[in-house]
Amino acid sequence: MKIEPSGQGCGARVTDCDLSGELDPDLIAEVRSAWLEHKVLAFAGQQMDDDALERFTITMGGFGEDPFFDPIKGREHIAAILREADEKSPLFAENWHSDWSFLEQPPSGTCLLAVEIPPVGGDTLFSDQVAAFAALPEERKEYLRTLNAVHSASRGYAPDGLYGDNDKGRSMAIKPGEAARARQIHPLVRRHPETGEEVLFSSLSYVVGIEGMDEMEALALVVELQQWCEQETFLYRHKWEPDMLVMWDNRAVNHKATGGYEGYRRELHRTTIAA
Repeated sequence: MKIEPSGQGCGARVTDCDLSGELDPDLIAEVRSAWLEHKVLAFAGQQMDDDALERFTITMGGFGEDPFFDPIKGREHIAAILREADEKSPLFAENWHSDWSFLEQPPSGTCLLAVEIPPVGGDTLFSDQVAAFAALPEERKEYLRTLNAVHSASRGYAPDGLYGDNDKGRSMAIKPGEAARARQIHPLVRRHPETGEEVLFSSLSYVVGIEGMDEMEALALVVELQQWCEQETFLYRHKWEPDMLVMWDNRAVNHKATGGYEGYRRELHRTTIAA
């Protein structure tokens, strides 16, 4: 297995590694070590089908919960991140987030397998939340460690949310509902359960408040933190290729989608790795 760091804020490209068949425990141990180090791994040249995607997800920790997606036909744990060539709805997941951070036990990771990749655009951006926190002044770190964030899916998946009842003409199988209004408290600064590193666990997508803080003050803080994390030094811009599998650590990075492929169809198959 060959690992080439991206030279950006995080991320690495992996070659000479076949994930399409049976998975050797030694290989998976090597993959996991690289994943924890680089936070985002892009496996190039993979001839994987949905069975292989599921096998790999199981070896990395099993299937996590996907509360607001319907799976593709014939599968329980694979969702299609899909946009048709003529689609006019707002781009899906264009705001920074860690997947399903509003759950009591957010998922450890996410896998995306390329199915149909347009010739232009569609990059995925990642922000290293470990490095972003580490670069803050010590006094600021001490303050942030005292705060608890209120996470909710309401902005996106409630009936009146971005992907709610008024979201028309979308090809993705999103299922909004009242359950999206539920709230979950997480420390604003968490320790990564495997590396022990401190991680800034915040995003405008899912953090709707800070415990004990005025709503507008909390919003200003979340915006400030997001702007800090958007500095180039913390970022990795991933460019998709056909036959590529990408896996990232939701405990260590935020991510968001980008457009730029109007007139082309784009499809990726997604699994969520359990906590």
